[in-house]
Amino acid sequence: MSALHWPTDSRTWPNAQASRFVSAGGIKWHVQVSGSGPVLLLLHGTAASTHSWRDLAPMLSEHFTVVAPDLPGHGFSSRMSRPTPSAVATATAALMDALGLAPDLTIGHSAGAALALTMAQRKLAAPRAIIGFGGALLPFPGMAGKIFPAMARMLFVNPFVPELFAMRARRPGEVPGFLARSTGSHLDARGIALYERLMGASSHVGGALALMANWDLNPLEAALPSLDLPILLVHGAKDATIPPTVSTKVAARLPRGRALILPALGHLAHEEDPAAHAALALDFAREVGIA
Repeated sequence: MSALHWPTDSRTWPNAQASRFVSAGGIKWHVQVSGSGPVLLLLHGTAASTHSWRDLAPMLSEHFTVVAPDLPGHGFSSRMSRPTPSAVATATAALMDALGLAPDLTIGHSAGAALALTMAQRKLAAPRAIIGFGGALLPFPGMAGKIFPAMARMLFVNPFVPELFAMRARRPGEVPGFLARSTGSHLDARGIALYERLMGASSHVGGALALMANWDLNPLEAALPSLDLPILLVHGAKDATIPPTVSTKVAARLPRGRALILPALGHLAHEEDPAAHAALALDFAREVGIA
């Protein structure tokens, strides 16, 4: 199995100076902590890692104490046997306890947004407000909701599949084409190179498949009307992964939710235009009395 190797990869990993390893909730976490002020927890999406915040985190750390972990099985964090939303939420709360930091604001991207809402719903390291970027917040509709998780489980239980995915990702041009097709985003050369490194590691691919195989958003969907805290859902209009209508639909079901659709950006909008997203986050934090 091909894997990331921190002693080597850390030499060129974004914001490596902020990295530390913390054992909590049964996971050995890779987490980056930087800045000072109100605590801001950043939760990346499936198949991503702390690299997803490479440009945004330094901007936010000028105003916040920023905590950005690799989710279980992703990047340099160890795996979890069954990473359901509830289990990952519990482990993430244990990480925050171990760090001695309680989030004032949580920002989640894609599956990370669903995790942020799950943590709030279950009162686990619950913040005062949440921002979701390109939130994967609703179950797949119809038969897709049954077929997609079942396929992910079938792939996950085959030990050869992650390495096959990783081998394909190591082909020249494979990852840039995949990112453009699947996300609708256009990243710079550094961003693409980091995704190539991640997708070329079967350990990371296996972690992403495990998350997809165990991801059930039906409980979260039922709980949306009970999430009575300020929630801003930001979505790229060109998102090819999660339709922007997901954010508008979810915002309408939240007591204090609202959606903002950004033109010309895809699923990785916060990586395409980190300055705009930093400004949005700071404005929202000030609006709700956090910053």
